[in-house]
Amino acid sequence: MSILQKLVLASGSPRRIELLQQAGIEPDRVLPADVDETPLRAEHPRSLAKRLSKDKAEKALISLKSEEDYGPAFILAADTVVAVGRRILPKAETIDDAINCLGLLSGRSHRVYSGICLITPGGKLRQRLVETRVRFKRLPREEIDAYIASGEWRGKAGGYAVQGLAGSFVVKLVGSYTNVVGLPLYESVALLSGEGFKAHQNWHAARS
Repeated sequence: MSILQKLVLASGSPRRIELLQQAGIEPDRVLPADVDETPLRAEHPRSLAKRLSKDKAEKALISLKSEEDYGPAFILAADTVVAVGRRILPKAETIDDAINCLGLLSGRSHRVYSGICLITPGGKLRQRLVETRVRFKRLPREEIDAYIASGEWRGKAGGYAVQGLAGSFVVKLVGSYTNVVGLPLYESVALLSGEGFKAHQNWHAARS
């Protein structure tokens, strides 16, 4: 008899949901975990991404356990950090945030780190960290202003969304593209599959 598996995504990000769906995985539930994302003093961007993904997964687990109809589930969480050297760029919420981020990224290389954390139904915690190097072309002020007017930057780490208009800024990308979008698919699916989640069970229904 097959065991019903449930997957909870501890994120409300539409991009992460769409990426999982691209891999044929439909979360049974989306449970955003609100955590303080302020970096600790002198915290490395890699450490921040790992810590926040773990915090989100654990907070989602606590929330699930408080429910009367709680049942064991796979809980997947992720956090993406954009950095120039050790300098962590914010999730742009204001126009000034976005302008500052794009000015800093213009003509330079930066790194995108994603921490992913999986808590299994049996309570095991597994983590991965994925790093991608990205280089932007030099951005003239008129191009920055046009991108600001698009509104795509709002709420995005580093002030840009590579899957949108800002894809035209990228001169070179080394590593996982889906990591820059917000969820490294290869590593996420491998993590799930390695812990017994049937990540490919819906592929038979896929149509070209």
